[in-house]
Amino acid sequence: MELKVLNISLNSLDTIEVDATIFARDFNQALVHQVTTAYMSRSRQGSKAQKNRSAVSGGGKRPWAQKGTGRARAGTTRGPIWRSGGVTFATQPRNYAQKVNKKMYKGAISIIFSELVRSERLKVVKEFDIKKAKTKNIIALLKVLNVKDALLITDELDENLYLSSRNLYHVGVCDTQSIDPVSLIGYDNVVVTEQALKKIEVML
Repeated sequence: MELKVLNISLNSLDTIEVDATIFARDFNQALVHQVTTAYMSRSRQGSKAQKNRSAVSGGGKRPWAQKGTGRARAGTTRGPIWRSGGVTFATQPRNYAQKVNKKMYKGAISIIFSELVRSERLKVVKEFDIKKAKTKNIIALLKVLNVKDALLITDELDENLYLSSRNLYHVGVCDTQSIDPVSLIGYDNVVVTEQALKKIEVML
């Protein structure tokens, strides 16, 4: 299949041949949901912790004798019903990561790109050609592409491109190694260079 490639400097259109098995796959909502959820779960900190009765300090000796005081039996001062005692069902640090096979992950990324192509939200450019780190350069670029909310993907991270776009909350920049399903779905449009698209095709 063919995709249109915009040469920004010459303002001309060209085409690039891409693999239809990667960029024209049927949409699989269950797979995309599973991979996206797993990716987001890995970013959870999971470091919440509370102390149970064995973790709090003290309590090595029974507070009073077993018999003769008239009070209820007590073996420790660190039980859950005591002040400064341990928590009954104490939360412990946990890992929220979910296992996702490489084939599933690549399949989900491929499906997302296919859906971007179908909905005409994937824009391919020859190169971004940002000479100076100026925000107005990115604004002008987005105006030419007729997009406002976009993820810009390059084969290698360009410092000028990054510095130019970091003040714009609706614009993201990443290279081909940093692509993730949440970012691809989160932006209204995805703008990718021709060189980066070839790398993505090889990766998938």
